[in-house]
Amino acid sequence: MTSVLYGARLQLDENMERMQEGTMMRKVKSKNWKKQRYFMLKEDCMTIWYKSKMSGKAKSAFSVSDVETVREGHQSEVLQSLAEEFPDECCFTVVFHGRRSNLDLIAGSAEEAQCWIQGLRRLVEIVTNMDQREKIDQWICDWFLKADKDKDGRMNFKEVQHLLRMMNVAMNEDHAFRLFQMADKSESGTLEGEEFVLFYKALTQRDEVLEIFQQYSEDSKKLTLLEFVDFLQQEQMEVDGTDELAMELIDRFEPSETAKARHVLSIDGFLMYLYSPDGSIFNPEHRKVFQDMSQPLCHYFISSSHNTYLMEDQLRGQSSVEGYIRALKRGCRCLEVDCWDGSNGEPIVYHGHTFTSKIPFREVVTTLEKYAFRASDYPVILSIENHCSIEQQDIMVQQLKGILGEQLLTTTIDGRVPVQLPSPEELKGKIILKGKRIGYLEDSLNGQPDEVPEQEDMEEEEEEEGPEAEEEALRNEDKRKEKKAKQSLSKELSDCIVYCKSVPFCSFQHSRSHYKPYEMSSFTESKARKLIREAGNDFVRHTAWQLARIFPSGLRTDSSNYNPKPMWNVGCQMVALNFQTAGAEMDLYDGLFSQNGRCGYVLKPSFMRDTETNFSPENPQGIGDRNPLTLIIKVISGQQLPKMPNSKEGSIVDPLVRVEIHGVPGDSAKQETKYIDNNGFNPQWGESFQFQVWVPELALLRFVVEDYDMASRNDFVGQYTLPLTSVKLGYRHIHLLSKDGTGIPPASLFVHIHIRETSSETN
Repeated sequence: MTSVLYGARLQLDENMERMQEGTMMRKVKSKNWKKQRYFMLKEDCMTIWYKSKMSGKAKSAFSVSDVETVREGHQSEVLQSLAEEFPDECCFTVVFHGRRSNLDLIAGSAEEAQCWIQGLRRLVEIVTNMDQREKIDQWICDWFLKADKDKDGRMNFKEVQHLLRMMNVAMNEDHAFRLFQMADKSESGTLEGEEFVLFYKALTQRDEVLEIFQQYSEDSKKLTLLEFVDFLQQEQMEVDGTDELAMELIDRFEPSETAKARHVLSIDGFLMYLYSPDGSIFNPEHRKVFQDMSQPLCHYFISSSHNTYLMEDQLRGQSSVEGYIRALKRGCRCLEVDCWDGSNGEPIVYHGHTFTSKIPFREVVTTLEKYAFRASDYPVILSIENHCSIEQQDIMVQQLKGILGEQLLTTTIDGRVPVQLPSPEELKGKIILKGKRIGYLEDSLNGQPDEVPEQEDMEEEEEEEGPEAEEEALRNEDKRKEKKAKQSLSKELSDCIVYCKSVPFCSFQHSRSHYKPYEMSSFTESKARKLIREAGNDFVRHTAWQLARIFPSGLRTDSSNYNPKPMWNVGCQMVALNFQTAGAEMDLYDGLFSQNGRCGYVLKPSFMRDTETNFSPENPQGIGDRNPLTLIIKVISGQQLPKMPNSKEGSIVDPLVRVEIHGVPGDSAKQETKYIDNNGFNPQWGESFQFQVWVPELALLRFVVEDYDMASRNDFVGQYTLPLTSVKLGYRHIHLLSKDGTGIPPASLFVHIHIRETSSETN
């Protein structure tokens, strides 16, 4: 079967052949948990299978498509802890996509380790570079191997019935047998090789796509170049260079060389196009950095993580540099580090006064140096929650400067006092510290001595302003805190705080009167919500000139997340979430930052970058004369939706689709389809929904698929979230993501999207 599908594409090299023979290696979970396991590459070249040496019964497996990368040597905390016991050249780490734990392995020799390192890397490269045709071939191969119970390379009808249940298909037995007989060209009573491919294609025939194809095809067999151009212009709303685009798409997706030479598209090529990234709902132009990156930092939403070091909950969870690696690889640009005095004289990172494990601050900085700019060149902000003594703060600075070198920003980019924040473009490749600072930036830049008491300056300003009694009390409290900070803050660390000086928040008026653009305040989620309710427009104006960071309530001991959308609606830049916790909140997060090349910076709409703006989320009409958009979404069908983990043998999903708009309060809405009984393979809904959207610039569109359950809560099947401004119109596939945010191919939805301007007469 494999050779039929791969042809010459996958040549087994020596490493893969040895991997298929199998190797005994140590699987390591901690310094004391090291167990022998027998690892083997299965005949499909896509599955790694392993079992315990002792019993030989307990088996586990993972797919090559689950693997993100392979790290060589002592590149995990566990393997580093065993560095004296096992040589570097025998160790490696398999890193998986999403939140799945890494797999640390120790081979018996350097040669065996290299065999698996090089072999796995080659397989990951092959999977990553597969084109659409090869991916489909791979899925067919996967299903065949799963269903071929007796491993004889052919499938009888009983095995086919079992396969249909695995694929989420509740098909009439007579119909299934007719498809089976149609594919059994050799009349042997079994399907093998190309016969199974034929069966799979009959099974996955897309009547709804064929219908669209035939609307534009004169002979119902092919689309000529002109017919395809008509489809692209009329349905997909492609307007620029459509002739060239049509030629290019035919060249890339038409499987028949004859048809390609004639510049025509077959139904197979048409389906391949629709299922590819070009036919996806997400605008491919937004997969790269396309926004203006030369505006002040405060004009961007910035991908921000809370308790970045935690892998689980914040009471007993594991602290790990892996949290930083994962966040950085996702494009996160603001990381949090809680620093405490370590018993050996060096600072440590953990969630203070809890049972979470501890990691040396030095390891966090080393990780930052290595991974900070792999996913994005734009600046990283390190939010330091400082609980250290002055002595250990000085050690923090030594480690930061010694390890990060030129990457660490320690003065303004031009040596001058900033009148506004610099841009992401100007700060490329820089790591910026956020924290408390003694005195003003102006003092150090102008060579003023540190002895100048900041408190006296503040008092003079306050007398000039003539504040009201309540605000004066708040300011006195500020001064008390500032004085305390001055006593307990290392001068060396203070001098490293440049563009993100932490200051307490009193009121928006106080900030505007007393604070500088390089100063910023942090808010708990509840404080932010209160301010949004009471002074939404003031909040928007505030974030047009100064950074604001929002963080979860301390009561969220399970590391759950709050809804970030209300904070983005008032322009808050650093809305920090617990990246380690999957759920709808992180779906929205990933959706917002999926645009602009996933660089971690998203330019705010123009009406949120003006300090005199009239915009407020509760009153979106304040941004001038505009009419709402009407968004019409037709949910047509679903393809190969996954079974639920731990579902009963033979059970099949009853899927429904919910379409959600997450925007300003007046735009937020949701509607859902009916559920389809017993069909996760090719459910057909054909239902249309209409939404009115006043502020599309702030709207996120989310599709959720659930398994309907009459007796209890519906089970989550998959979702996809993206900015409304990144949506492509026309017939589009939505490639669903798991709860973890990773792909679950080939699961998808097929939809039609139409947006029209609503005229003022209709309002």
